[in-house]
Amino acid sequence: MLESSFTLYKLIILYMLDKVSFPLTNNQISEFILDAGYTNYFSFQQAINELSDSNLVTTETIRNTTYYHMTEEGRETLDFFGKEISEDIRLEINTYLKKNKYELQSEASTLADYYKTTSQEYEVHCQVKERTGKLIEVVLTVPTENMARTICNNWPEKNQEIYSYIMQILT
Repeated sequence: MLESSFTLYKLIILYMLDKVSFPLTNNQISEFILDAGYTNYFSFQQAINELSDSNLVTTETIRNTTYYHMTEEGRETLDFFGKEISEDIRLEINTYLKKNKYELQSEASTLADYYKTTSQEYEVHCQVKERTGKLIEVVLTVPTENMARTICNNWPEKNQEIYSYIMQILT
C-alpha cells in the first residue's frame, strides 16, 4: 500500500504539471498536496525529488524558488499510468487549479533575481513571462545587495504599474 500511495503522489504532481501551461513552484504543488491531506511534507519532497532524478520533471531555481516543468518522459508516464488517479482526485486538482489559476500563473511568470558583477555591483534581472515569451524585462545595476534584494522583493507587486508607466511614456 505504501508504494502505491507513493506512486499516487508522483502521479498527482505530474497531473498538476500537465494541467497548466506554466511551471509550478515547489510551494504551489506542496500547498495543494498537503492541504488536501494526501501526504506529509517529507513524503512529498521525496516524491518530487524522485520525479526530478528520473527526468520526469525538470527544475529551474530562481532566488531560492524552484520551478517544475514536466518533461516528455513525464508526459508519457502520465499517459500510461494516469488512469490510477481517481476521478475524485482529478476533480479536486482541476477545481484547485481553476480556482487559483491567476495567482499560480502570476507567481510563476513574475521573476526577479540578481547577481554580483565583476565590478562589485549588483545586476538585477526582472521579467514577466507570458506564455512562451517575455512581456517585459528590466535589467538594472545597483550598488548594494540590499538594493538588489529590495527590487526583487518589490517586483511582483509593482511590475504591472511599471509596465503601464513605460507603455504610457513610450506610446
